[in-house]
Amino acid sequence: MKLLEHLTQTPAIAGQEDRLRSLIEHETKGLFDETRVDAMGSLICVRKARSRKKSTTRKNRPLRVMLAAHMDQIGFVVRHVDAKGFLRVHSVGGFDTRNLFARLVTVCTSSDDLPGVLNPAGRPLHIATEDEKKKVPTISDLVVDLGLPAKEVQKKVKIGDMVVIQAPFTQVGKTAVAQAMDNRVACWVAIGAIQKLAGVAGRISKGRRTKGTGTTGHGCEIYCVFTVQEEVGCRGAGPASYGIDPDIVISLDTTLCVDTPGVPDDQCVTVQGDGAGLLVMDSSMISDARLLGDFERVAKKSKIKCQRTILPRGGNDGATSQRAAQGRRTLALVCPTRYIHTVTEMVHLDDLHACRDLLAAYLAVVS
Repeated sequence: MKLLEHLTQTPAIAGQEDRLRSLIEHETKGLFDETRVDAMGSLICVRKARSRKKSTTRKNRPLRVMLAAHMDQIGFVVRHVDAKGFLRVHSVGGFDTRNLFARLVTVCTSSDDLPGVLNPAGRPLHIATEDEKKKVPTISDLVVDLGLPAKEVQKKVKIGDMVVIQAPFTQVGKTAVAQAMDNRVACWVAIGAIQKLAGVAGRISKGRRTKGTGTTGHGCEIYCVFTVQEEVGCRGAGPASYGIDPDIVISLDTTLCVDTPGVPDDQCVTVQGDGAGLLVMDSSMISDARLLGDFERVAKKSKIKCQRTILPRGGNDGATSQRAAQGRRTLALVCPTRYIHTVTEMVHLDDLHACRDLLAAYLAVVS
């Protein structure tokens, strides 16, 4: 869980994923044969086939499987600094504003990370009108207070500086709770699956790796892509797909649960604790039916819990990857997540591990 904590606590909104990319490069050192960063900023990590029985395609090359896990989180950028030193922000990604005010934030400048408080402008509760008390603030109503003199703020903060909400990583019962589980969960799943294939248990403090029991090789060529700008329109996965030209794309993401009180059972998307989610479709893509069957057969053979799911609204990196160039077979493997797009996103540890184990098991046998 230490890796997942580090991933969720590293600020990286769409277009400013540099910090998380550096962390992932450090944590995956030695796992891949090649790494590169494309023009959009996506981190592309290649692990060549290891099995004697290599999977081949009609192009007389190893089967290429691309894993797409987006690095970016929802957040803000500074859009205005006023004469008193208060900041106004512009959202980067979709927020439910009911969960935003009275929050601690971090303003990431070129010289320092500054703590601040995010609250709506206007009169405080004691002197607010009844109508003001009922209003749900919009993004344009929100103000960041850095608690610093105006001149100091104006000197340090620039338009476009990244702003993220501060929220801790914690374990609650059999779940992990943090901000940015969407989509640091998928980054963790991708790294963990490759570690299982490689037979290592992860990095330790002095930079060495501990040995573990892993899957015995893989016949496909794996392109593990940590993509950028998914939260603002799945922008990074398409260019990466064009450059890689994969045969199969597995999009890794979180998805809604909708299994909590107040929602009819027929609107449930996934059930927490029931295993990895296999996305049938969302509003951006339809998963390849053959891949869906392949994953279910691997899950059954490996005794890994999984569940089919349909998301009525929303999209993922698989949409742009699926339609890049001549198109390719695509499936989305998703982790059930409660309270998504808040700072208390909750994932069940069983579901988290099921996603990792199912991905590793599939990569070991795909041909």
